[in-house]
Amino acid sequence: MSHTFHIPVLGLGYSIDTPLKVARFGISSVVSIVDDELVERMRKHHSLTNGLSYEPIAVKDPDSRAKRISAYLNLLNILVKQQVETMKAQEFIPGSDLCKYFEILPSNSALRRKYEEFKALPAGEIKASTGLELKKEIKAGSIDVNIMSKVDKANYTANGEYAGDDFTDALAAMRGFEESDLKSSVIISAGLNPRLYAYMEKCLSFFPVNGTPLKKIILKVSDYRSAIIQAKMLAKRALWVAEFRVESGLNCGGHAFATDGLLMGPILEEFKENRTTLYEDILKIYLAASLAKGLRVSENPKQTVTYQGGIGTAEEHRFLMEHYNLDAAGWGSPFLLVPEATNVDNKTLDALVTAEEKDFYISNASPLGVLFNNFRHSTAEQLRLDRIEKGRPGSPCKKKYLCTNTEFTEKPICTASREYQNLKIDQLKGMGLPEPAYRAQFNSITEKVCLCEGLCASAYLKNELLRPKESDAVSICPGPNLAYFSGKYSLTEMIDHIYGRIDLLKQVNRPNLFVNELRLYLDYLKKDMETQLEVVNDKKIKYWKKFSEQMHQGIAYYKNLIPKLKSGKEELIRNMDQQLAEAEQLLVDLSQPVCTA
Repeated sequence: MSHTFHIPVLGLGYSIDTPLKVARFGISSVVSIVDDELVERMRKHHSLTNGLSYEPIAVKDPDSRAKRISAYLNLLNILVKQQVETMKAQEFIPGSDLCKYFEILPSNSALRRKYEEFKALPAGEIKASTGLELKKEIKAGSIDVNIMSKVDKANYTANGEYAGDDFTDALAAMRGFEESDLKSSVIISAGLNPRLYAYMEKCLSFFPVNGTPLKKIILKVSDYRSAIIQAKMLAKRALWVAEFRVESGLNCGGHAFATDGLLMGPILEEFKENRTTLYEDILKIYLAASLAKGLRVSENPKQTVTYQGGIGTAEEHRFLMEHYNLDAAGWGSPFLLVPEATNVDNKTLDALVTAEEKDFYISNASPLGVLFNNFRHSTAEQLRLDRIEKGRPGSPCKKKYLCTNTEFTEKPICTASREYQNLKIDQLKGMGLPEPAYRAQFNSITEKVCLCEGLCASAYLKNELLRPKESDAVSICPGPNLAYFSGKYSLTEMIDHIYGRIDLLKQVNRPNLFVNELRLYLDYLKKDMETQLEVVNDKKIKYWKKFSEQMHQGIAYYKNLIPKLKSGKEELIRNMDQQLAEAEQLLVDLSQPVCTA
């Protein structure tokens, strides 16, 4: 591994072509393959930009979703390989991509040290041969893909007949990855989908070829229990989880999957303490299933653990890697401020640069019914409010990726759609509720926003691909950690910050990532209690009690952790004692409501 960080998936369009921008430098990144229309349009754009032929795949073509995804991933693979070969053909001239590849490596990297030694050599045969050796060490970063397992809409033929389980959105996307030329990983996020797992058993590239699978499986999880349950389910099908990508439930971008008060420190500690047991338990199931299928596993497969969510400093990055024995860490939202790496249009980028902490918040805006990190100054949020003001709440539903509701219709529709919100508001009007209750429910209905359009718009704007009459309203879902970054950065600057060569947050008063997450969970619990006060039942009271107890346990863990931190972590633990005490008091002050149901 060239680098100790990766760039996670960023919305639908923000990292859709990030591999073309960073993979040649050895940096791995993740592409969303949820939206095959976006994928197809970006394939056309990058094909024509690079002088390659482009044959369109129409939406009505057989298995078009899978074919579009395969074709785009193959294009990324071709272009990245070309970039690497072009880079290897360069001379070691300051400012070249070739020099940049080595200069942005971690400072303690053996390859980086060899490069520094190479620069000091006098011109001659030794320097020339060392240069060739360095070029042989160049490896592209992985072009990984993300599939949200629960975004699995049913699809229908032109005659209105169900197309079949193999053609639902998640399964077709998996097939697109499976049939591509990539030798990389699929990150499965957003929970467990048994139908998807069953389909993956048909994907031959996940099984050993000459002892090693061509493609790997990564599970994005929020806790240890989720990891072991899902990994065992896959292992029973002889599918090996190569990596557990642990993500904070709330201190992350995109959709937020809150735990029941379990904090990230204790979660990572559980992975650390049980890593060998976890590996051996899953391996036993995997080998037995492989044997039953007649598969040859020449050597025991490797399994890594990484973390992502809310990391903001080099010190935090190093601490997580060292203390929890992690193999890498993900840096997502900060790269939204790196135009070289991601697709953020100028208007949105300027708004992010000047934003304050209060501008980032966890909302109920997602039609999936899952918490969603939101940005108050996005143009999509302004459009949502304008439509409500004009008496036309909701969005036109064109792509239909998030159609899951059948409350009023036979076929699922989206809760952000104008159709659904009008039907729901009509129902609400007939309930005869008092004004405060009516207003609260009205706001809840109309809070949903179209993510299918909004999370792609920025990529279209930046690449000048927006069509006439197409919405330019941008939804963006950065993690709350982005509030502490306030600039536009080059790729080199951000990487130097990650590795501690510069400090982009030098003048910023920022609590460490553990305290930030703790505060997010406190706010989450407080808000949940406030919104449920009118009807409180025993089940909810038990949930709040468990939530509070696990947060108290997390605070106690952090208190015990402080003395154990090695010297040189002063920034990490500064004011942590006081911040934990304040959080603990706030938790105590959140009195448990009395059952009213």
